[in-house]
Amino acid sequence: MTEEKSLNFIEEIIEKDLAEGTTGGRVQTRFPPEPNGYLHIGHAKSICLNFGLAKKYNGQCNLRFDDTNPSTEETEYVESIKEDVKWLGFQWANELYASNYFDQLYAFATQLIQKGLAYVDDSTSEEIAATKGSTFEPGKNSPYRDRNVDENLRLFEEMKDGKYKDGEKVLRAKVDMAHPNLLLRDPVIYRIKHAHHHRTGDKWCIYPMYDFAHGQSDSIEKITHSICTLEFIHHRPLYDWFIEQLEIYPSHQYEFARLNMTYTVMSKRKLLQLVNEGQVTGWNDPRMPTISGMRRRGYTADAIRQFCETIGVAKRENMIDVGLLEFCVRESLNKSANRVMAVLDPVKLVLTNYPEGQTEELELDNNPEDPNGGTRIVPFSREMWIEREDFMENPAKKFFRLGPGLMVRLKGAYIIKCDDFKKDENGNITEIHCSYLPESKSGNDTSGINVKGTIHWVSVPHAKVAEVRLYDRLFKVEDPSSEEGDFKEYINPNSVEVLSTVYIEPALANTKPGDRFQFLRKGYFATDLDSTSEKLVFNKTVGLKDTWAKEAKKG
Repeated sequence: MTEEKSLNFIEEIIEKDLAEGTTGGRVQTRFPPEPNGYLHIGHAKSICLNFGLAKKYNGQCNLRFDDTNPSTEETEYVESIKEDVKWLGFQWANELYASNYFDQLYAFATQLIQKGLAYVDDSTSEEIAATKGSTFEPGKNSPYRDRNVDENLRLFEEMKDGKYKDGEKVLRAKVDMAHPNLLLRDPVIYRIKHAHHHRTGDKWCIYPMYDFAHGQSDSIEKITHSICTLEFIHHRPLYDWFIEQLEIYPSHQYEFARLNMTYTVMSKRKLLQLVNEGQVTGWNDPRMPTISGMRRRGYTADAIRQFCETIGVAKRENMIDVGLLEFCVRESLNKSANRVMAVLDPVKLVLTNYPEGQTEELELDNNPEDPNGGTRIVPFSREMWIEREDFMENPAKKFFRLGPGLMVRLKGAYIIKCDDFKKDENGNITEIHCSYLPESKSGNDTSGINVKGTIHWVSVPHAKVAEVRLYDRLFKVEDPSSEEGDFKEYINPNSVEVLSTVYIEPALANTKPGDRFQFLRKGYFATDLDSTSEKLVFNKTVGLKDTWAKEAKKG
């Protein structure tokens, strides 16, 4: 008997609403990103929550773009967001845009003016800010607050018709300049912005503010549960005020804790800085916390969904260790990634008693964790590449790899014994000479010899050359946003290392961007977008173990 998983607080609300018939037996959610950048792992949490709730309760989830700020929004971002949502495994019921509702939102604003609940203000943004007051003192009424309805209607229409410059006038809701919640002190609901919109072109030169567009868009779509992050909790009274005054469908807003993760920044503004200032190669740089960056690095959608489910839905902010995300990635890739051999820091090994010119074809399992994973053929020859760290001239007591007189097994092949080695004038090992035991072949070993070490290898005449990019965390402190000074001062200078000559199995010659592998003993890697048939490129996704935690303990 399996233990039933407890409900999170939003699921409890939904089940109560369904039981009481509050929403007419419906569950309608939405994911409403602004198309002003690429989605990051924090958005993935919101995507999994909104689409997951709709699926669990046989409802629907809309993808609605909050495209009310034309100067920062681009079609490129729209397309990337759609790609990310699909890649995570979700499909929206309707693809919608706040710009779909510009005519309706304008009509709503006009309705507020007619009810004496909105007015055109000629004050500058600085003058408006100066009259807002503080948590300890009330604000002051604008000198334009008592304009009559007809004048406000005329001025608002003139704003729409392009008669005024940016910032010359705004439309404000008339709520209460003494309200304890500063957001309700006559908030701006429309501003003038002469900018080309990625969908509506130059039809509009006035655009609704987020607080005005958001709740009304929810209402138009009859969203039953409008789920936002905690920073919007103070916006909820205004959300409700607009719906109540306009007497429209009563959508309700609920807030949950956003995702904060160690060694990461989640601010789109800061991520855009990293891109624009060349600190990273783009939004999909594998070091970025963007979904596209994680996909390029080799993370799986399954791992991200599992991560979001594991951290759960809470009402209180907390910091999640990035190690938990990496754990989920390892768990996913352990089950799905084929094992291959790649030598990152090569040194040549020669089997002096193996026949020259001979090649054997060894059959190795692709993935021992997957009974249906199949096998592959790996060529074996007299000369091979091994990792430089797998040989020690003066081996330590418990060094179970190669050294003078020591024996190891070559993965899937034979036991070998080190007989000799060569060094250059600088003392670097250039070639290792070994003899192999013909009777010790894996799967048919009659040698009677047991060795403690097994190392990986790649046959020299059959090896393919690849570039490997070793990625580490982008920041060297846990919470770069909370540190003093510019957050970019805390970028990890060793966040990427490029290895230009890595030898890989010939089976990898036909790999495609996005393919994922476990490089035996080295970690998980993914074929990069930069790969071509002439030059293969692999990104390190995550190590086999959490080495960062060990380093942190040392520090």
